[in-house]
Amino acid sequence: MMQTQIKQMHTPKHFPLLLIGTLVLTVLCILASLAFGSRTVGWNELLDGLFRPAVQSYEADIVRERVIRTIFSFMCGAALGVAGALMQSVTRNPIADPSILGVNTGAALAVVIGIAFFNISTASAFIWFALVGALLTAIFVFGIGSLGRGGATPLKLVLAGAATSAALSSLVMALMIPRSNVMDQFRFWQVGSVGAGNLDSIYTFLPFLLIGLVIAVVTAPSLNALALGEEMAKSLGVRTGTLKLTASFAGVILCGAATALAGPIGFIGLLAPHLIRLVLGPDQRYLMPMSAFAGAIILTFSDVIGRLLGSPGELEVGIVTAFIGAPILILLTMKVKVRGL
Repeated sequence: MMQTQIKQMHTPKHFPLLLIGTLVLTVLCILASLAFGSRTVGWNELLDGLFRPAVQSYEADIVRERVIRTIFSFMCGAALGVAGALMQSVTRNPIADPSILGVNTGAALAVVIGIAFFNISTASAFIWFALVGALLTAIFVFGIGSLGRGGATPLKLVLAGAATSAALSSLVMALMIPRSNVMDQFRFWQVGSVGAGNLDSIYTFLPFLLIGLVIAVVTAPSLNALALGEEMAKSLGVRTGTLKLTASFAGVILCGAATALAGPIGFIGLLAPHLIRLVLGPDQRYLMPMSAFAGAIILTFSDVIGRLLGSPGELEVGIVTAFIGAPILILLTMKVKVRGL
């Protein structure tokens, strides 16, 4: 019924071109991630590592290790991109983002508590602590942002998220300062990096990623209705409360899981949906999957840049995304009027 009453949405005219460009960029990012780093490998060595398991050489082993890192980077980027798109759609706020709404900081606080008081060190433990912290923070921010006249307005949610993030950051520091072991373990995680990703991280992350992506795709048509306004969405048969809760849950588990395993990487959830929306428009049916690709490409490209700039070591990807994301977003706000959601 909803589909017949909402104005028919056709395939965006730029979608085929964007899809082709996205696939090309995906292949290039994968090849760059496998080839470049503290040691650059050639084409034959790349083929040895990928397709010739019998070949045992230092370069081939490097390629095989980078395969895992590349897969993990793509998964984290996709999760953050879709999480940002979901939060922007639910709040109808074009600058909503896991970091701006305080969700990343809530996950960070939970991880610090786990390290300090429960001696957690495995990927599965990190992810559950981070998810609980992210979920509780999201509930708190939405609760505070809903108080007063007008309910949960975009401005109130951003202000509540900023205040909550500042308060939780103080708690993180208060827990770390007297505990040197926690500070040593946490400070590398806090910067944000995909270098620590391994098969255990991928297997732990995969169920949460799939659940979040499926929910995002399934709820996309209803989120289109929500963009018309809450009253209009209700008149079209959308249960707006259930929709917001479900979509928010998907956003929280996506960013919480990514944050647990890679650290609080910023700007991906804000930048990826913006870039796709500028090209395709606000149709959530296309925005969700393309935001996943955009987030994966941006994060993997940033990881490659960090490895090249920091050679023979590496510059953590969380630092690179900040340097790349901030100027681009400033340029977008100066040159292009952000479309309403």
